[in-house]
Amino acid sequence: MAGKYYEEPVDEYLPQNGNWGYRVSRYELEITYKVASNRMAGRARIIAVTDAVRDRFALDLSQSLTVSKVLVNGTKAAKYSHQRGKLVMTPQHRIPAGGLLELVIQYAGLPKPVRGPWGEVGWEELTEGALVASQPNGAASWFPCDDHPSSKASYRISITTDTPYYALANGTLMRKQTKASQTTWVYEQSEPMSTYLATIQIGQYRKHRIGSPRGSVPMQAVIPPRLRANFEHDFERQPQMMELFTEKFGPYPFEAYTVVITDDDLEIPIEAQGISVFGANHCDGRRGAERLVAHELAHQWFGNSLTIWQWRDIWLHEGFACYAEWIWSEAAGGPTADQLARAARHNLSREPQDIIIGDPGPRRMFDDRVYKRGALTLHTLRLELGELAFWDLLREWTIRYRHGSVTTEEFTDLAGHYSLVPLRPLWDAWLLGEPLPQLPPSGGQVDKTSR
Repeated sequence: MAGKYYEEPVDEYLPQNGNWGYRVSRYELEITYKVASNRMAGRARIIAVTDAVRDRFALDLSQSLTVSKVLVNGTKAAKYSHQRGKLVMTPQHRIPAGGLLELVIQYAGLPKPVRGPWGEVGWEELTEGALVASQPNGAASWFPCDDHPSSKASYRISITTDTPYYALANGTLMRKQTKASQTTWVYEQSEPMSTYLATIQIGQYRKHRIGSPRGSVPMQAVIPPRLRANFEHDFERQPQMMELFTEKFGPYPFEAYTVVITDDDLEIPIEAQGISVFGANHCDGRRGAERLVAHELAHQWFGNSLTIWQWRDIWLHEGFACYAEWIWSEAAGGPTADQLARAARHNLSREPQDIIIGDPGPRRMFDDRVYKRGALTLHTLRLELGELAFWDLLREWTIRYRHGSVTTEEFTDLAGHYSLVPLRPLWDAWLLGEPLPQLPPSGGQVDKTSR
């Protein structure tokens, strides 16, 4: 219905997020942030193309931020309203389908996380600094956006904050300028990025380069000085992970990779495009979180470059990243992927058989069973296809859909081209059924020599 399009569901799991009538191609964000007061002032310039004639256009934006000015294609909006997390703007003149839509929004406030079934996500204060962890719907906690996983765009993110602090955002640092007590950091993220993967990290950090065996992918750490020794031990094997994953998954999809360690403890690591964020508790000098290091690195392929079109396909992110943990263990001299798969299947057999990982529902999309059963689906596929075909499939998957949006149907269709027998029974059992299937016998195909 005209004028009510912004209330229609865009994603059945998050019907309140995302918007109709346009496709964003670029965000240019200018953020000024005072750490002591958690005060933010922002200016967002959003470039989009309309795909329909609309009386009004909407963006997602938290009510903790107050809008002071809205321009549409260079002129003041005829009117705008900001209610229930939606900024709705009426242009002075109708914009034809396929026309340029340039939105400029000035806003300010005290940013805070967005509450939802998965807890609080988005902008979060640290003891000294701030972080952004937006999966799945927290991007609107700090900038106006089309907050839907399929809405991928390039970004320029400028952060002005107190000079003692290091400020990090996605992409390449283009400029850093200090004036008096404030420093401005400007980052350019040229590869398309979903809103929930956009991040800012602010803290008392220092940057260090991480060595790589082949030097092919630049890597760096942004960490508190007190954790330097622990980091060098706990993350020592990350370059070998990068080497392994580029072999197995195909070329690394971004220009560089950065690991952030916050001075605070974090319950779980945080995924962002080109960046992974760990808490001080994950960097304790005992290398106890190495499987998580592998998991977050794998998300750069599965989640960041290949991003799901809709949240029900979340297993395409988490199942692949979980399986990467097992691949790393196998390559690093630990238990093989087959051993870990059979242990995981045994553990899952003692849990309720009441989840469909191909469509788990919004409250269960981050259920650990989605992660483990997703990885078991891939292991079963590996046993079915054999080593050569399985790894060829994964590399074609990441290259064909590089920087794009993907669905389960696209993966299963592609996998079918690598099999001599129909794979529908495999998908029906593992992705669409509640009962936990048995793993096929390994047949000696999966072992440490498979690399």
